[in-house]
This record gives sequence, C-alpha cells and structure tokens, in this order.
Amino acid sequence: MENIKKEEMFNFSEFTDPCIKCGKCIPVCTIHNVNADEVTSPRGFLDLLGAYERGQLELDKTAKDIFESCFLCTNCVDVCPKSLPTDMVIEQVRNDIRKKYGLAWFKKAFFLLLRHRWLNDIAFKLGWAFQTCGFKIQNDINSMTPRFELPLIKTDRLLPSLAKTSFLNAHKEKINNGGKRKVGIFIGCLGNYNYRNIGESLLEILKTLEIDAFLMKKQKCCSAPAYFTGDFDTVDHNAKFNIAYFEEVIEKEGLEAIIVPEATCSAMLKIDYEHYFHDQPKWRERAVALQDKIFMATEWLEHHTHLKQLLASKGKSEFSVTYHDPCHARKMQGIYKEPRELVKQNYVIKEMSDPNRCCGFGGVTMQTEKYHFAKAAGEPKAAMIRQSGADIVSAECSACRMQINNSMHNADVDVVFKNPIELIAEALREG
Repeated sequence: MENIKKEEMFNFSEFTDPCIKCGKCIPVCTIHNVNADEVTSPRGFLDLLGAYERGQLELDKTAKDIFESCFLCTNCVDVCPKSLPTDMVIEQVRNDIRKKYGLAWFKKAFFLLLRHRWLNDIAFKLGWAFQTCGFKIQNDINSMTPRFELPLIKTDRLLPSLAKTSFLNAHKEKINNGGKRKVGIFIGCLGNYNYRNIGESLLEILKTLEIDAFLMKKQKCCSAPAYFTGDFDTVDHNAKFNIAYFEEVIEKEGLEAIIVPEATCSAMLKIDYEHYFHDQPKWRERAVALQDKIFMATEWLEHHTHLKQLLASKGKSEFSVTYHDPCHARKMQGIYKEPRELVKQNYVIKEMSDPNRCCGFGGVTMQTEKYHFAKAAGEPKAAMIRQSGADIVSAECSACRMQINNSMHNADVDVVFKNPIELIAEALREG
C-alpha cells in the first residue's frame, strides 16, 4: 500500500465483504458489456477492493487501469439485492490512486478551472475565439451555439462548442417576474458555457409561471468531474463553498428551492455531497440539511407548479420525442416520470427499447484516456434512438447530451437532442 497509510484507508471491507457474488450485476454493467472480463464487473471490482484493503493487492498501474474502467453508472447498485454502493467505493479508491500517481496535466488544469469561475470565464472566452479558427463549425438546431468537430486531426469526436458569453454572465443575478415565489438556479458548467439555451428556456418557463429567479452567480462547479476522477481536494474546496453559499442565499433571498436542470449536478449536490463528507460529520450534517431544497428542474416544476396543466392547454407538436433516462436521474434520484409527464402534454413520446441503459459518458477519464470504451458503450444507445423513429431525443443531463450527440454523429443518426426544459419552453412559446 505504497503512499497510502493503513489508517488513512477507507473501510472498503464494510461494503465488499457483504457481496454474495450472485452475479445479478453482470448483465447490466456498462463496462462489462463492452469489456467482458470478470475483473471489470461490479463483483470483480469489489473483490479486488477487499484484497487491496487486506494488503493482498498492490495499487499498481494494472489495478489503476481496472478501477478507472468503471463508468459509475450505478446500474449494479440498482439491481444489487443488498444495494451495495459499488460506485461510491470505486470513487474512494480513485482518491488513493490520485494520491499515489497524481493527475495528468490536463486534468489538473481542468480541475483548477472548476475551482475558479473567473479563470473558467477567461478560458472559455479564449476557447470561443479559438474554435472559430481551429475547428469546423456545424449548425446545431438544438442549441443556441453550434457544435464543432476537429477537421485537421484524425478523429470521430463531435464536441459541444462554446458560447460567446456564459449564461450566468448574460443575465443579472435577480430576475423579477412579478411573483410571490422565488427559486435559485444552479445551472452547471455545461449549461453555463456550452448549452446556454437550457438556462434561457428555464428563465422563460419561470417568467410564464411568474416565479422570480435568483441566478446564484457565485456558484462553483458541483465537482462531479473531480469526484469521479478522485481529486478529492477539489471536491472538498467546491463542496464546502457551495454548501455555505446555498445556506446564505436560501436565508437571505428567501428561496423556496434550488432547481437544477442537470441530473449529474443535482445528484452530486443532493446525494454525493453526503457520501463525500462521510468522515466530516459537521459538513455531512449541513449537506443533508440542504437536500430538501435541491431539486431537478422537471421534478420541481411538475410537483410544485401548475406547469403541467398550463402545458395541457397548449397545442400538440408535430414532433415526437424519445426519452433517455440519465443514470444520475433515474437510478440515483428516482426521477423519470416527471420529465415524461411534462413533455407528453405537447409531444408524442416514443419510448426506445431500453431508456434506462447508460449512454456511456463515464466522466473525464473515460472521455479522454478510455474513449474506446465510451464509444463502444454509446453505440447501442444510438441504435435504440434510431429504432424508436422519434424526431427528438431528450434527457435532463448535458453530459448525456454530449455523449449521445457524439454517438449519433458516429452512427449517422439524424435525430435532434433537446433538454426537456427546452422542449417545454418551446411548447409554451408556440402553443
């Protein structure tokens, strides 16, 4: 256990020993479906983690490669008869991996940006200027900004482009819609810099409902990318700031809720902060106290407003929608009925064969160092979307959006991706 003292180790055996090796996790495991090896399966991961804690497995580069191959999709947790949190314990060992091996330079740079929004603003502004020179721009009718691909490098990647001005910088912090209710908006990094139309659409919806909005401009990245990669220093920094900031603005601004149009951000704020602070009880208590105030956007709009009834009074769209369930929405938060209930008021929903199947995004490491796995995991999802016959695919997650758009691009699937918030705003506007 080089570089990791025994007393500093997470208690892996608490979660690995109860595994009965029943194998129910194998058929649903995203990485096992594209790399059919017992070690890259949930029970394989757990067995190796137990051996690591007992000192029978060195955290060498082979073990590092194995533990970094998990997509953290939580499919295994969903079907496990004991609900063992395999994703959480893998996140913990990735912190040990980071302590021993450090992080690649580009990850260090990326996570530095996630700590400091002003640096992020500068970097993305430069990126916006650079993309017009170094990349081939494609029109993307499902976003306020175009997509771009890399024409001078042999690649099949389709990446989201950058907005000239971020969502948070494009608006004042307090937006008065003449109502007696007020909510905070946590927009997320991809929604802020890449898919700005999500935030714009959410503001349209709140204006129609006469609910005031507070944009929470001091928000830091939820830290999901850092958490999934094992950079717990960044998680600690951002999570503590966000918790204190949320507490302050909820009281000062009288916020009824903090709504998040992103499944991954919502799950990180509402669930993973509690997991992360397992050994910091005071911060864990503060994170748990905020959970009743944090909602996915469609969840809150469906349960706490008359939006559904309002949409029902509007006309039906000629376009059909197939809905993809993000792992961090359905499996982690139980949110899947709400977006469908809202969208189906104005669109015909054509369910794909397995909407709950992971799209294959998998995080920073999977998208960079293990892209062949992400690409393989995305192919079945693109095929399902094609077979659904829908005009639009929707999911309340920009990471899924990035991955699915790339998978459809590779498979030549001519379907538009839109966040359900965008679809709802269009229905209100055109109905």
